[in-house]
Amino acid sequence: MAPLILYHFPGSSPSRSALLVLRNLDLDAEVKIVNLFAGEHLAEEFIAINPDHTVPTLVDEDYILWESKAIVTYLAEQYQPGCSLYPNDPKKRGLINHRLYFDSGTLFVALRDVLMSVLRSGATTIAQDKKDNVHKALAKMEAFLDGCDWVTGDECSLADLCMLANVATLKHIGVGFEPYPNISGWYERCQELAGFDENDEGASFIGNAVTSKLEEPF
Repeated sequence: MAPLILYHFPGSSPSRSALLVLRNLDLDAEVKIVNLFAGEHLAEEFIAINPDHTVPTLVDEDYILWESKAIVTYLAEQYQPGCSLYPNDPKKRGLINHRLYFDSGTLFVALRDVLMSVLRSGATTIAQDKKDNVHKALAKMEAFLDGCDWVTGDECSLADLCMLANVATLKHIGVGFEPYPNISGWYERCQELAGFDENDEGASFIGNAVTSKLEEPF
């Protein structure tokens, strides 16, 4: 069987979430770097694979998939169905899906707006409304962790891995977690997960790209 191929950019938190899931499912994959800063996602050969020219993109023999949440759920269901990261129990899975949708629709959106304002629009300070949206998202995540080690309960799930990619980026752009003791404890637990250091390296890369352009810290 041909190996899995993940087209990946280390600075992208959605892309790193797919890589974290690969690592925590202990799946072999060839990781091909697509440098978004260099425009490699616009190359004809990549567009032939993914016409939306986005990362992450997964190739599993003749099956091609993009969008990070589609990829992470596919990997769990295809290669370790019923695993603790994405169990079959409808209520447990429903809660994980809720957190995944929160991650993509709230947490990542708040982060993306900060990144794009600096890296694409050239802002040298982060607007207060964008800071507020980040903290509103983190406050919701803090509540998820009340009385829990992980965002859906007592076991790490796909949602934790996806949120880790975004939270690590927030950390490296200068967001402090002092107001969020639950998130601080969760982040320490995440350091024991497979792929944590690899994820942190990518988050540091994009964090440095942002903070080097700021006239004042987050």
